[in-house]
Amino acid sequence: MGVFEYEKQGRSPNKTCSNPMLMENSSMVLGSKGLIRKHEFVRIIIQCLYSLGYRNSASCLESESGISYKSMDFELLESQLLSGNWDGCIDTLNAIKDLMDETRASALFLVFKQCLLECLNRGDDAMALAVLRKEVSASRLGKDKAQNLAQSILSFKDVQFGAIEDNVVRELRKKLLAELEKLLPPPTMLHEGRLEHLVETAVTAQIDSCTYHNTLDAVSLYEDHCCGRVKIPTETVQILKEHKNEVWFVQFSNNGDYLASSSSDCTAIIWQVLQDGKLMLLHTLRSHQNPVSFVAWSPDDTKLLTCGNREVLKLWDVETGTCKHTFGDDGFIVSSCAWFPDSKRLVCGSSDPEKGIYMWDCDGNEIKAWKGMRMPKILDLAVTPDGENMISVFSDKEIRILNLGTSAERVISEEHSITSLSVSRDSKFFMVNLNSQEIHMWDVAGKWDSPLKYVGHKQDKYVIRSCFGGLNSSFIASGSENSQVYIWNRQDTRPIEVLSGHDKTVNSVSWNPRRPQMLASASDDQTIRIWGPSLSKKIQANKPN
Repeated sequence: MGVFEYEKQGRSPNKTCSNPMLMENSSMVLGSKGLIRKHEFVRIIIQCLYSLGYRNSASCLESESGISYKSMDFELLESQLLSGNWDGCIDTLNAIKDLMDETRASALFLVFKQCLLECLNRGDDAMALAVLRKEVSASRLGKDKAQNLAQSILSFKDVQFGAIEDNVVRELRKKLLAELEKLLPPPTMLHEGRLEHLVETAVTAQIDSCTYHNTLDAVSLYEDHCCGRVKIPTETVQILKEHKNEVWFVQFSNNGDYLASSSSDCTAIIWQVLQDGKLMLLHTLRSHQNPVSFVAWSPDDTKLLTCGNREVLKLWDVETGTCKHTFGDDGFIVSSCAWFPDSKRLVCGSSDPEKGIYMWDCDGNEIKAWKGMRMPKILDLAVTPDGENMISVFSDKEIRILNLGTSAERVISEEHSITSLSVSRDSKFFMVNLNSQEIHMWDVAGKWDSPLKYVGHKQDKYVIRSCFGGLNSSFIASGSENSQVYIWNRQDTRPIEVLSGHDKTVNSVSWNPRRPQMLASASDDQTIRIWGPSLSKKIQANKPN
């Protein structure tokens, strides 16, 4: 009988399995392309029925099809394990074909561990030592696992828990069985939720190939998924006219509840996004003496930075609309600024080479500075939302990615002048607008040898800004010198939509991060347009046949 004792003497410990799962022809295939084996398909359906709680239906399908959810190998293993037939468990695990050595060793380790526990629980220390010396050594578990089992014996002996009741032993065996279910690979066992995984993979593939997908709604399984233009902003739903001169920049807050805009009229405005999607003027920020070309929301949306090409940097309280601090003096001209994730530190770059880049706290205390003779003028900069990298545009055509933790630096050189920079919310990508009428997207990690390129818009003279947006930042939007707004799916180099409405250059765009179907654009025509899905197209899409 070997060194193991097991409870049901009539069960053969040496039975092996050839795994003939089917009573019917296992070579039958389904589908027009013949890619799906029928017995595998039915087995996965049975597993799904059991997991959904339809046990009677699952059992009925097993009986009618002759196909079991569990392989014969695992059914035998289950019977042996629950009855304490440890010899049989070891033989069955060793007989399973095409099992990787590491997986087999891990499964044997779990079985030996349970066996040792039960031996010690019965007070049979000699049997436990015999298992450790003979069976474990013969099973080639590896030195680490064998030592772990030896330590288990010592730890079990040290713990004075008394005899474990039979019902507890049964629960421990069931727990072991569940661990083996997760460990053993197909076809011995099916991964949990296999049918759901296959369906979800197919749906995800359809979503990924859907040009206009931009909604969190569940996808119907009744037909192949394909969104229409109704899912993205294509129609003007509101025009904001409070600025008195060209509007140069717009940016939604991180929570999507506010929009900030800046203008050559020397003001910035904070707008509130109402529940119905309309925007209402909340504060007009008046303190700058020159045009305001840039704004930046703190990550917690309680503070706002404003600056301009001939202006100082100012910090505003969003709730009250009051200026809390002015950084530097009239001689310190800030071209761009950005926040760190803690909303307590900020950086700004200057177009004056002698000024470089400064890091401050919100009270204006200098924390760090990058400046000197070798520091070129900074045209734009950003800190990735995870706070790990600072990206800056300098000397017109170069991009510097500085890892703030390691100080590792990487420089990318573009052939044409860069006018603006934008970073994705997941911190993985950034893009730059070039005066060659291209937008280039790079990966922050530096794995790409060349960028993804987007074309179709017009830009050769002015600063035009683009943004990531939509669900999962799947889209890119940009202004254009021909008074239009362009939208690309990130997978396509050509625009999927061109939005008309402005009558002068569109300088900046911003996609609401919480409302994936809301887009804002700022123009030299002194207006801000809010774009949403086309209501007429939505009505047409919902119209019954």
